[in-house]
Amino acid sequence: MTDRTGIFAGENPFDIARRWLREAEETEPNDPNAIALATVDSSGLPNVRMVLLKEIRDDSFVFYTNYGSKKAQEIAGNGQAAFVLHWKSLRRQIRVRGTVEKFDGPEADSYFASRSLKSRIGAWASEQSTPLDSRASLMAKVAKVTAQHGPSPARPPFWGGFTIAPVEIEFWADGAFRLHDRFRWERGFGQTSWKITRLQP
Repeated sequence: MTDRTGIFAGENPFDIARRWLREAEETEPNDPNAIALATVDSSGLPNVRMVLLKEIRDDSFVFYTNYGSKKAQEIAGNGQAAFVLHWKSLRRQIRVRGTVEKFDGPEADSYFASRSLKSRIGAWASEQSTPLDSRASLMAKVAKVTAQHGPSPARPPFWGGFTIAPVEIEFWADGAFRLHDRFRWERGFGQTSWKITRLQP
């Protein structure tokens, strides 16, 4: 048995993650849902960048991006990724590793429609991660797609979501004298039950 109490209490790691995120929304000055998302390229070289976590589901974590982006291409190559949520205000973090699948369709359409018009136009205009001649050429593309798609652009076919189904989740909280509290939840691919281990700081 692990002595999980207080902020670590609970039998469902997704519930704990949602609870921590709600707390961070009250204390973190900007983007409490920002995650550092890590992927690897075909040679095994890691890549990491900040994206916004948009939903914690009962079995996975959801973010959205351009399917032509470098991150999406690397995910397509091996179907795995990792991320960390870090909150300086709470002195906590959550680390996740798992398998990744595309997430589009009506729910992705609904989320895209909820974004600001400028963000939706930007999604249409940007060929994310590809070389750009100049800022002026990008703004010209923005003007062009604005004229083409009007005030209510639909979700582009090259843009949508990904779900990360974790095989490992680690909850970390700062401790006095750097004696941090760490609990790792892990399960095999396709399994539903978790093994929970307290880790050394």
